Amino acid sequence: MKISLQIKRKILLLSILVFSFTTAFSQFDDLKFGTDSTLDVVTWNIEHFPKNGETTINFVAELMIAIDADVFAIQEVVAEQDLQQLVELMPDWDYAYAYNQYAALSFVYNTDSISDVDFFEIYTNKSREFPRSPFVMEFTFRAQQFMVINNHLKCCGDQELDMNDDWDEEKRRFDACVLLDSYIESNYPDSKVIITGDLNDVLSDDFDDNVFEIFIANDNDYLATDLDIAYGDESDWSYPSWPSHLDHLIISNELIDEYMSPGSITQTIKPDEYFEGGFSEYDNNVTDHRPVGIRIKTENHVGVPETVTEQKINIYPNPVENKTTIWFYGALVFSKLEIFDAHGKIKLQQFVGKNTDKIDLNLGDFDGGVYFVKLTSDEGNIVVSKIIVK
Repeated sequence: MKISLQIKRKILLLSILVFSFTTAFSQFDDLKFGTDSTLDVVTWNIEHFPKNGETTINFVAELMIAIDADVFAIQEVVAEQDLQQLVELMPDWDYAYAYNQYAALSFVYNTDSISDVDFFEIYTNKSREFPRSPFVMEFTFRAQQFMVINNHLKCCGDQELDMNDDWDEEKRRFDACVLLDSYIESNYPDSKVIITGDLNDVLSDDFDDNVFEIFIANDNDYLATDLDIAYGDESDWSYPSWPSHLDHLIISNELIDEYMSPGSITQTIKPDEYFEGGFSEYDNNVTDHRPVGIRIKTENHVGVPETVTEQKINIYPNPVENKTTIWFYGALVFSKLEIFDAHGKIKLQQFVGKNTDKIDLNLGDFDGGVYFVKLTSDEGNIVVSKIIVK
């Protein structure tokens, strides 16, 4: 009788656990972000993981499985054994961990879609710029090579960039970005690179105080794909308790054409909306940051060919609030202008008259964010540039 009773108790306990996990997964069913046809990378600061012990570990596992990205670049993991316990709840997933006294950078990735992985830290001797050394993941996705650089830059500051003070928090973040650019240009000039993480500053600062100037101004080499979020409604920002948008995704130019394809997107994922207690419950049991994800369609669907010409165009002012002008330089004669939003949707299309060397545009009705200008000649030559609407 005692044995039978013990068995019944074990069966009851197992049933409760299965029911709890099934209920939790169904709770987050609609949170799915990843797709079978895209590379999906998510950055997520999981705040001193696990901030509420096993409750946090279970929730993060459930949320990651529901979000269904290929790669999670995560920040603030306290101990490797907690990360190992997390991945044990996630079949077909693995992790990489880079110890740091200020809470570690880590990756969690899907072994079904990601292969040929390699992990290493860079700038380990640059603690002023990087309190946590950038953690690099190289991998193969659908026979293509990619590289993700996971970062957690210095926090805090007064929102003013003091270029004369090396220990100014904004200056430290600025210098970190310069070093990241230098590393990519020296080691991966033709690679598909994603810079991501909790970068602890906003993209929308004026250039005099913008720590990301080297990425934003250098639009031939980089695109901050969450610029439209940064300039958009605060309800979509990644750090609601401030509120501010601190978690970013910056891609190298080798990925921009693919990012313009229909099916590519960057968005803030909002797990807090799936908790009965809202953000407060999410904050208490998971983290104070929302994940931000990028979905990249790895085929070109918007007609931006590999033979984009070297002809230059100039857009001024850029960023723009209302009116701007596009000037053409070179031998090509353009016949059509199109403007796409960050999701590849056409927002404006017009024909260009012969002997035209400039176009005046009024973008006052456009929502704030990043857009792509595409100019096409009668011969099919194409020039693409980026424009930012405040």
